[in-house]
Parts: sequence; structure tokens; C-alpha cells
Amino acid sequence: MWKQVFIISLTAITAVLAASSESSQYDWKNVEIGGGGFVPGIQFSPVKKDVIYSRNDIGGCYRWNPSTNRWIQLMNWVPPKQWGFTGIESIIPDPVNANRVYALAGMYSNSWDPNNARLLRSDDQGDTWTVQTDLPFKSGGNMPGRGMGERLAVDPNNNQIVYLAARSGNGLWKSTNAGVSWAKVSAFPVTGTFAADPTTDYGKDPIGVLWIKFDPKSGSSGQGSKTIYVAAAETTKQSIYVSKDAGSTWTAVAGQPVGFLPHRGVIGPDGSLIISYSNGAGPYDGTKGDVYKYNPSTGAWTNISPIPSTSSDNYFGYGGLTMDAKNPSVIMVASLNSWWPDNILWRSNNSGATWSRIWEFNGYPDRILKYKLDISSVPWLDFKTNPDPPTPAVKLGWMIESMEIDPFNSDRFMYGTGMTIFGSNDLTKWDSGGQITIVPMIQGQEETAILDLISPPTGPVLHSAVGDICGFTHTDLTKPPATAMLNPTFSSGRSIDYAELKPEVIVRSGDGDNAHIAFSFDSGSTWSGNKGSEPGGVTAGGYVAIAADASSVVWAAGTSGVFTSKNNGASWTATTGLQQGSYIAADRVNPKKFYAFNLGTFYLSTDGGSTFKAGPTLPSTSASSINRPIKAVPGIEGSVFITLGTAGLFKSTDSGATFTKVSSVSACTSIGFGKAATGSSYPVALYIVGTVDSLDAVFRSDDGGSSWTRINDDAHQYGLNAAPITGDLRTFGRVYVGALGIVYGTRSGSVVVTSSSPVIKTTTTTTTIVPTTSTTSSTLKITTTTTTSVKLSSTTTTTVRTTTSTTAQTSPSPTNCQALYLQVY
Repeated sequence: MWKQVFIISLTAITAVLAASSESSQYDWKNVEIGGGGFVPGIQFSPVKKDVIYSRNDIGGCYRWNPSTNRWIQLMNWVPPKQWGFTGIESIIPDPVNANRVYALAGMYSNSWDPNNARLLRSDDQGDTWTVQTDLPFKSGGNMPGRGMGERLAVDPNNNQIVYLAARSGNGLWKSTNAGVSWAKVSAFPVTGTFAADPTTDYGKDPIGVLWIKFDPKSGSSGQGSKTIYVAAAETTKQSIYVSKDAGSTWTAVAGQPVGFLPHRGVIGPDGSLIISYSNGAGPYDGTKGDVYKYNPSTGAWTNISPIPSTSSDNYFGYGGLTMDAKNPSVIMVASLNSWWPDNILWRSNNSGATWSRIWEFNGYPDRILKYKLDISSVPWLDFKTNPDPPTPAVKLGWMIESMEIDPFNSDRFMYGTGMTIFGSNDLTKWDSGGQITIVPMIQGQEETAILDLISPPTGPVLHSAVGDICGFTHTDLTKPPATAMLNPTFSSGRSIDYAELKPEVIVRSGDGDNAHIAFSFDSGSTWSGNKGSEPGGVTAGGYVAIAADASSVVWAAGTSGVFTSKNNGASWTATTGLQQGSYIAADRVNPKKFYAFNLGTFYLSTDGGSTFKAGPTLPSTSASSINRPIKAVPGIEGSVFITLGTAGLFKSTDSGATFTKVSSVSACTSIGFGKAATGSSYPVALYIVGTVDSLDAVFRSDDGGSSWTRINDDAHQYGLNAAPITGDLRTFGRVYVGALGIVYGTRSGSVVVTSSSPVIKTTTTTTTIVPTTSTTSSTLKITTTTTTSVKLSSTTTTTVRTTTSTTAQTSPSPTNCQALYLQVY
């Protein structure tokens, strides 16, 4: 063994001009949608009742509040430049300490996420994350295979020992100090080489090591478990490995099935291991699969599949898997994915010897159901469809990768789907021949990709374009809408706009197999769309804008071109002067004026969008770094703002003939407008997601952009990343932002203007690098302590943040990358 210590100390003193702050006077809440995204993981604490966690692929992680039966978001604090940490690839409660929980944060394992993964540990059930360790690799909270797991595991016999299953060929990692530092387990023989789709940037990354299971009976308290099982994403060789000496050596378990991927595993009190397999990584695929039980005493593997892969009735894999801790002979498993007519849940009372199916055919197309599904708390889940039997209007779900029985209550179970969390509080009725009642257990969780927002001056207060769902019209921010947008229902809503002088007229665009554009003439109560009247070849929604008086519409229909309609979409004509992929906006006063921006060039139309002429050039920017970058100001003809990511915010008051950079804003990803402050000389309040005085935040300006006030705080940052934003034109100070669902901020006090006095910020960073080696693992421990102090006056110094982290890497950490803003759906 050898050791060297390097000490690096850096002190930076910078003078910063402070933006005024009103954040303490803002209340932030979620607009209630009620889920709307994939929930790949649910975990019950094994040591304390009602301590439950869930994780989302792009929506953070949550803790159950038993007093309200709602979930509490644990990741609102994520800063904009670390937006990927809202993608949680694994969450695991400590099996000894009921207050401790771990999370693996990081959304993409490819180049889309600029940051490496971070291991989070909380000792107060997620209220604060006191240990934050940056890892030398990325994780994939929104990558293929994200439903497999869990990738974190804590030894029940020694909770200082934590294992982490990594992606991208990085293998298996171990911590012996409760997650503070990590070492790669070099003795583990495989890395998990299976890739979902080697031909794409998204699918080519190896899915890696998948999950870890300890046999509690193989060790004693304080000494650690000796028997540990680890699964890896391998289909051409063995995927299940075991150590019987506490991780020193590893061997493939003899006799195991080969060819499918092990999605989930549970260990019974007798040490038996049950595994659900699928031929795809999930969460969308799966056309064959099995469930196997391994008996370590005999070495026998038994196929206990409800429907084995050799059967012609098996057209799905198996995903969600759970065991009743109070009655371990009870196990449940879910299909992955039975798209038609519905997904299937099975329940066994004899460890898989026989199974009961939650629905059965009773002479096609009739079915016998062992459940009732009540969606009254989230009524939009039926999308107001009326499919032909046997397909139900509301399915049991799809993408069911996580299903858990409450270890303290055999009547309660929860399972995650691609749209919500379903569950029941009378599960054991299934065994006596009764119908269980399944309901959404999603309240408080908001996990949607918001692509556009409008808040017109009349009618319902908020309309949204939403990825994977379509969109919503909210008449009450505190309740899920009765329905999603209909006729048509897009597979993903892309953009939405209203006519400023006729705000009851709204137009939206989106993706899907039906129409790609729709009109409402009653403030979103009803919609109409006609695919037959659309321009030929349109396959995507793109961007849409409507004239101030609703006399014309301009539609940049993805890669199909840019078109205009003068008759509410009954016919369309190609515009001249614009390229495909342009961003567009309508002047909010003059119905003849439309604006466009493409590849750094600004364009103007003065004939209702029929023709466009090129104007000045501006910095070009990536589409992923901005949201609806060009917007016109209500009430002022010719007033236009363009957000250009790290290039900043630009403003024109002469219909784009000239532009001036807003000097106080160094970066800006989105802008919106709301009701002006009383007595303001500018007709609207401006809201941006951007950077002012080196601070990434949400800001409001009451003077047209000359000065800015921060209105969110460090506890409400939401990982903002090219997030759509709009103010409320009826309520001064209210703002809506597409982040972890839709959040809205409301002023709770009067406007406060603070002086722009200099602030001296001092940051001291000390880094200690200690390389060590051993026979079973190698690590490079990096401990970083950063203290930031802000000097508010000549006599007062306030410490804002002190963090200490220890990371383990096989080589020194790379230099920080330039921050990127990405928006991927």
C-alpha cells in the first residue's frame, strides 16, 4: 500500500453587483396535474411504518406524508446548472436507520448531461442531503433500463456498507462509510455490456450492473453480510453473480438461465432468490420473459413464471416483483409490457407454485376483473376514451417496473406506471375472491415535461403543452383537471398561443398520429383539429403563433416547413422567406406582424405571415438551450424579446429593425409577461429564467428589463433548464414555470427594492487527494471543502454555504465543463 497527499488551496475574492431580492416574499407551489410521468421506483422502509420513497426519471424523488396521503418533493433545491440531478436512478432507505435514505442522482449517462452522477445521503428522511458525493461516472435516471434495480443497496447487518451498481462499463462500487467515499470493486468480474440500441446515442451506452441483494441471514449485526447477489445487464453469458465472503470474491451462480435481462430480485427468509426477467431493458419494450426461483441450498433454478416464455401466450417480459414481508410465501409480479388489452398483475400464495391473475377472459371480449379502478381523484387519466372491449378506458398501467407490498400492512401495495402510481388498501381481498379497489396514489407528485405555457387575460388561468400527454387547461390550480386536451389528443403537446385581442381563441400544436394542430374558440373548453386539411407531409407539431386578432396563424411544422392559414386551419399556404425549424411569434398589437428567428437571423412579416424578410443577425444558439425564444410584448407594437441562452437576452422596440442586448442579463433561456405593478410605467412585468449578477434564478423586472428582482430562493430552484415561463396577466407577481411539473410563485408581501450596493464574496476551497490501493479494490479519495462568505457591510459577514464531500475516483476528477442547457423528451 502506498499513500501520497496533495493539498490544493484556492481563495477567490470577487466583487459582485447584487440583484435585488424578493424571494422571501414568494410562496411556491405546484400546479396540480397529478403525476403524468413514469415512476420507475418505489421503496418502503423495512424498519418504520409509513416511511415510503419514490423516484422519477425526470421529476426528482419523493417521501410519503401519511398525515395527508400526499408525496413531498425532495429535490426542489437542485440548481439550474445541475438540472440532471432531478433524474433519480436509484433510491433506497437504510434498513437499520429509519431516518437515513440514499439517492443516486443523474439523468443521462451520455453527453446530454454535463455533470457526473452524485450520491446523496440524508439523515432526516430527505429534508436535507448532508452527504453529496460526486462520482467519477454518470448515471441514467432517464436512460434505457432505468426501471431495473435498485442500483443502491445497504447491508442490513452493517449499514456503513453500501453498494452501487454503475452504468457505462464502470462496474460495481462499494462504500464502507455510509456513502461518503467510494471504491470500485475490482474483483467483480463483469460490467453489464448489454445496450438497448447500439445505433443511437441514447441507446448505445451499456446499461451496466443492475442491482444488489444481501442475504440478511448470512451475517450478524455489525459484522456485515457474507452472501451478496449482484445482477448485471448480460444476455450472452451469466448475469447473476454471488459472493459468499462479503464481496472479496465473486462467481457466477451455477445453472442460471441465460438470454434474458434480470429486472428485479427479492430474497426470501429462507435465502431463496426470485428474479423477474425480460428480453428488453425496459421500460417500453419486453416481448418475452420468465420468473425464476433459485434455491441456494440445492443449487436448483425453478421456472415459476405465471406464463413461461416458451408459451405462445407469453408476449411480454416480467418487471415489477414483490414479496409480502409479513407472509413471505406471497409474491406478486407484473407483465412488462402487455400493451393489449391491458397489463397483467399476478399474485401467488405459495411462493410461485400457482398464480392468480388480476383479470381473466370470460369468452372474448368479456373479462372477469378482480379489481375496481377508481380514478375520481385524477379524472383525466381516462383521456375520455371509449375503446372497444376488451381494452378498458383506464388501463392498469404500463411500464410497471416497481411494485411493492407494504412490509407493515399486507393490505397496502403500490406500483409505478408510465403515467401514475396506482395502489390499493384492501389487497388481501384478492385472496378471498373479492374485488380490490385500485386508486391513484400519486397526489403531490408532479412529473411532466412542460414544453409551453400561456396565461391569457381572460378565461381559464393556465394552459399548457405537455410532453407525452398533450396538455391541460386549468381553471383551478389546486385540482387535477377533469380531462387532458382532447380532439385531438396529441402524444406530446409542443406549443400553444392565444390571440391577444381575442384571448378566447387559442391554437396549439403537437405530435402524434392524428391532427398536429388544433383550435379553440371558447378558451380551451372545446377543440377542433383536422388532419386532412393539414399541409402534406406534416409529422410533428413544431411551433405555432396566432395573430393578435386571430385573423391568421403561422405554423412552423417541424421539418415539414412553415405555413400560414387565414381561415382557422381549413387550408394552408407555404410562407416565403423562412426555413423549416424557425421559431415564430405574433405581434400582440398589430395583427399583420409576425416575427421569426432561425440560425441567428431575425425575420419580419407585415402581411399576416405570408412572407418574411430577413433582418439583423444575432448570436446563434442551440435549440436545446432555450424555450420558445422569441416573444412579443403585450400592449406594445413592435416590442420583441429574444432569449439566446448563454448569449443573453436581446430586446427590440422597432419590430426587429434593431436589437439591444439587455446588459444586466448574462444568460437567459426563457421569458414571459405578466400583469404590471401598480404605477409601473411599463405595461407588463417581465419574468425570466436566466442569470443576473452571476446568479442563476427566476427574476422579475417591473421596468422593462432595466433592473431585476430575484423571486425564487435556493430551496426552490427546481433544476431549471430551458424551462417555459409565463406571468399571470390578471394577478401581479404571479408566475408559472415548467419545472418538476408546473410550479407557480405568488407574492405574499409588498414590493421591496433593495440597493445595488457591492457585495464581496469570498470562496475558499481546499482539496485533499489521497490515492490508495488494496487487493480487492482501488480508489482515489478526493475530499473537497468549500466555504463561501458574503460580506454585507464593513462589520457583518454571513456564511452562506459550507460543504464537505469525499469522492472516490480511479483517476483525478476532470475540470469543470462549461454549463449546458438541454431539454430532451
